[in-house]
Amino acid sequence: MESVSLGQAASRGLSLIKLLPGKPAPFGSTPDAAGVNFALFSAHATKIELCLFNETGERELARLELPGRTNDVWHGYLPNAEAGQLYGYRVHGPYEPYNGHRFNPHKLLIDPYARQLHGELVWCDELYGFELGHADADLSFDTRDSAPFVPKSMVVDNSFVWRNDRHPRTPMVDSVIYEAHVKGLTRYFPGLIGKRRGTYSALASASVLRHLTDLGVTAVELLPVHAFVDESFTIDNGLSNYWGYNTLGFFALANRYAMADPILEFRAMIRGLHRAGIEVILDVVYNHTAEGSELGPTLSFRGIDNASYYRLNDNKRFYLNDTGTGNTVNVAHPRVMQLVMDSLRYWSSELHVDGFRFDLATVLGRELHGFDRGCGFFDALGQDPELRETKLIAEPWDIGMGGYQLGQFPRGWSEWNDRYRDTMRRIWGGEKGLLPEFANNLLGSSDVFEWSQRSPASSLNFITSHDGFTLKDLVSYAHKHNQANNEDNRDGHSANYSSNSGYEGETKDPHINANRARKQRNLLTCLIISQGVPMILGGDEIGNSQQGNNNAYCQDNAIGWIDWRARRADRKLQQFLKQLIAIRHSQPVLRRPHFLHATNTSKSTGVADVCWFNSQAQVMTDDDWHNQESQFLGLLLPGDASDAKNAMGETDDGDALLILFNLGHEAVDFRVQDMPNLGARWELILNTFAEAFTPATIAHEVVVQADSVVILRCYTPVNS
Repeated sequence: MESVSLGQAASRGLSLIKLLPGKPAPFGSTPDAAGVNFALFSAHATKIELCLFNETGERELARLELPGRTNDVWHGYLPNAEAGQLYGYRVHGPYEPYNGHRFNPHKLLIDPYARQLHGELVWCDELYGFELGHADADLSFDTRDSAPFVPKSMVVDNSFVWRNDRHPRTPMVDSVIYEAHVKGLTRYFPGLIGKRRGTYSALASASVLRHLTDLGVTAVELLPVHAFVDESFTIDNGLSNYWGYNTLGFFALANRYAMADPILEFRAMIRGLHRAGIEVILDVVYNHTAEGSELGPTLSFRGIDNASYYRLNDNKRFYLNDTGTGNTVNVAHPRVMQLVMDSLRYWSSELHVDGFRFDLATVLGRELHGFDRGCGFFDALGQDPELRETKLIAEPWDIGMGGYQLGQFPRGWSEWNDRYRDTMRRIWGGEKGLLPEFANNLLGSSDVFEWSQRSPASSLNFITSHDGFTLKDLVSYAHKHNQANNEDNRDGHSANYSSNSGYEGETKDPHINANRARKQRNLLTCLIISQGVPMILGGDEIGNSQQGNNNAYCQDNAIGWIDWRARRADRKLQQFLKQLIAIRHSQPVLRRPHFLHATNTSKSTGVADVCWFNSQAQVMTDDDWHNQESQFLGLLLPGDASDAKNAMGETDDGDALLILFNLGHEAVDFRVQDMPNLGARWELILNTFAEAFTPATIAHEVVVQADSVVILRCYTPVNS
């Protein structure tokens, strides 16, 4: 074959553009020195055409039938092609919705393995495989070309030298996670200017890194950065899919957070965060795609092999909707599972991501008869040598039957613990009778996780997340205020367990604001001192508000962005949280790798590894635990009552901590002198009652003010 470029061939009538058989692996488009190999899975297609486009994606240069087919993988090799080439697929086959098939070669399809996309999706009738408005709905057939309106897949040269980049590999039990949105975190961040604001590059800027490291977080958990699209109804409302839970491709990055080259900028971001000792965890959406229900567009998976990629109901026309989005990805299918596994390996190995938080993770464990913690996907993930050190976090529910699976994921996983969230909100909101549940949550929720020999790190504890009120709004609003979403305030959770201290929304009343500030400190204190893994919502450290909106998924504006401006930022709260996290990092007793059941004892004093006390400094009795009016709890954690080892193989001893929770309306004089003799006087190291306090040595008693938490430290005797 004559050696000419694609552009030259196109100018000479395309007759010189030919495909060789190529290879069935790897999937996607793979360049080498002489050309590009293309491979695409489809079990039910009858023919697949590779469509080549010019550098702008506006002109189709050629349609070339893939000549090879091996085990339902269609493949071809294009000589002289190179990185940067834009392409798409047209897949031929039956259009038989009642048999699960929705092939339509008039629709240009995105390669599921595309590493980068060019252009934006333009919503129009041509995107649909059927005629919108037709009496037969999705049973009709549309023959208009969708190519002008669909992003083009791009061939990417994935060779990259990372040099000295290293994963921090912070043990999960030692992690403090900070959930954030790339744009929301950096759009208003001080010191960032111009196009850099709201980008991957901004996230690794010196000022952002300084803030994160100063705060003490060990990992940033980013809302979705996979390529995603804005739903048509959000666009019609003048809004967008800000959060990004509407995935278009599992390999490509969202271009909207890049200034130029998303892959290079993302890698630079990773390297910068790693140098600061901060891990990157991605919120990933493998449970559904942007194609929606049977009435949605044909963009990729639906047109490539609908019956394989999606879970369908018995008559095959309709989709099982365990996600609430219209479709559910069929991860139980071997090739779809391979797609997800290949995607995870790519982000981990090629882009150096440290972990994943799986949106609606129950979907990934669904097989023929429902959720199975021993399913093929979990098994594959658990044994994969490239992913063995990545952090795995589940959102342990979906909306399908049997969808709530908290505590049911395999060992090695952590799970968002919404029971922890709700208990902490309820008890600090004034609800009584929750002391046993409160105590259990403080110690890592053993009732949920220990039955399968899992550790406290299985519980990912949180008070707030992107989905719901911010911490400031949690204590400022009794009701959601989502009018800006243009859904008549019907969207978002209604059971928020929030309180407003007697006034709805922002106020200048100093007493109300002092009360709200104290409630934020109380909640943050519980979060950081609990066994398990704490997750902080980005912006909570400065009292960020979303104006009472508890579902800001579509608010790519001042509502959804963190307001770092000095007049609004609560720097005293930021300093408080910094001090609190420093206490957690310095005290091994707050990060035990095993559950505490008063079975181990202090080597020096014989005191049990966990002790509970009432307001009279007496050991809690059954009557105390079940007293509906009791609103005080003392927690004693001896520092040398564990057999845990640190990284050096030494016994992980530390100070003893006494944590006193006063949930009531009256101050309590707690007699510290009645505590077990642990060898030294107690030192007050934290008090949530006031914005600032002075550390002090406590000889006899400490006053625990109403609605506050006090932490005292006692050094463990040496050579005892």
